[in-house]
Amino acid sequence: MSTAVVTGLGVVAPNGLGAEEYWAATLEGRSGIGPIERYDASSYPSRLAGQVRGFEAADHLPGRLVPQTDQVTRFALAAADWALADAEVDLTAFDPLELGVATANASGGFEFTQHEVQKLWTLGPQHVSAYQCFAWFYAVNSGQISIRNNLRGAGSALVAEQAAGLDALGQARRLLRKGARLVVAGGVEAPLNPYALVSQISHGLLSRARQAADAYLPFDPRAEGYVPGEGGALLIVEDGDSAGRRGAHRRYGEIVGYAAGFDPRPGSGRPPGLRRVIGDALADAGLRPDEVDVVFADAAGLPGPDRAEAEALAEVFGPRAVPVTAPKTMTGRLLAGGPPVDVVAALLALRDQVIPPTVNTAPADDLPIDLVTGAPREARLRTALVLARGYGGFNSALVVRR
Repeated sequence: MSTAVVTGLGVVAPNGLGAEEYWAATLEGRSGIGPIERYDASSYPSRLAGQVRGFEAADHLPGRLVPQTDQVTRFALAAADWALADAEVDLTAFDPLELGVATANASGGFEFTQHEVQKLWTLGPQHVSAYQCFAWFYAVNSGQISIRNNLRGAGSALVAEQAAGLDALGQARRLLRKGARLVVAGGVEAPLNPYALVSQISHGLLSRARQAADAYLPFDPRAEGYVPGEGGALLIVEDGDSAGRRGAHRRYGEIVGYAAGFDPRPGSGRPPGLRRVIGDALADAGLRPDEVDVVFADAAGLPGPDRAEAEALAEVFGPRAVPVTAPKTMTGRLLAGGPPVDVVAALLALRDQVIPPTVNTAPADDLPIDLVTGAPREARLRTALVLARGYGGFNSALVVRR
């Protein structure tokens, strides 16, 4: 059976552009969360976000692409370029039919759509851009990455809110097992324009804190919601044998386990699905719980879901038996873009033998969780588990190994 190795990383995050810049900021505890800057959000109940700064689309994309695309696709194309460059892969040496793409997205091209709807309402239909027909669509990132890089193999677009970010990487491994040699995989989001932000505010899960340091506090008794963010990560996932034949200069790690599931209907009396999904991912990896060295938590930032996650981890690993971290407290929850960023952090943690911190939060005393807070923790790391839950009951788990 083919192995799925990660050979390239591309990150667009609120606290760093590029994998190494993001990683340095994360180890230093530098947050990208702050007041929304692009418009007046003073009338909104939630006014903080993890915003990508310093990204100029014209610096990364051909001029013709900029007016055709939403910011989410500009992020995705840049991240894919960085990941391919990091992998030092010559795509012309492959049969294009052996090259695939699998991306996740929960919000689509919200900003592009808002602008076109405004033009429709104020100026009339003749002023609406022809590019609206695809710029808003969940699959647009996969399509544009495929076109730009001549990836003519299987293409996928997954929608399961936050959990889809791991599902895309699980899909990449599946495509490799079906004969692909290389897949660009991950998730990217840009859901911070007014239209997109109001859509998130409507479900009542966003923090209403006014200070960034008090806003996103997973596992903390003060937790009152999450902070939204933009960005994400794309990874180059290759068949291990193929990567060896081409002389891949680095392997960040291997995807060895993956599972997904769904919560039961509310009020059914049945337990949430996360515990089972964790067990299924470990079984898929052929690992015992004591062989997992660190967990990158979903970290909902709400007391009920946080407790459920901590208890699920305690059931699998034992109370406080495995270090847990949530570096997304420095970026906000990036919807489907967040879990691939966590996978990047997990792979770099395995590389550098250090667990990044969860900032600003102090776990409740009665939670059975060993949360890494304050500063990075040096540790002997070989295997990491990454968790993601999506609004509506989605659960996914991914296991990576050195």
